[in-house]
Amino acid sequence: MAITKETVEYVAHLARIELKPQELEKMSRQLKDILDFIDILKRAEVKDIAPTSHILPISNVLREDTPVASLAAEKVLMNTPCQKRNFFVVPKVIE
Repeated sequence: MAITKETVEYVAHLARIELKPQELEKMSRQLKDILDFIDILKRAEVKDIAPTSHILPISNVLREDTPVASLAAEKVLMNTPCQKRNFFVVPKVIE
């Protein structure tokens, strides 16, 4: 699949990325190489290969899920510098 500098420039504009001319050239070549490799992968014969989520036969070792008592709110909040009712009070970080 062919990819032009104009296409890369347009996508960079949409992503609000400023590319210098040499970066634009390099990015165009790299994207062309990636798309060419994808075309090669599309031609691979995979009809007789079963789908898999992992290449190795791995199974998770899981422990039994047994409920246990949680800590009391007073004990959890014991070392907090600031609390309100049963909650931690933290500074606002979203403007």
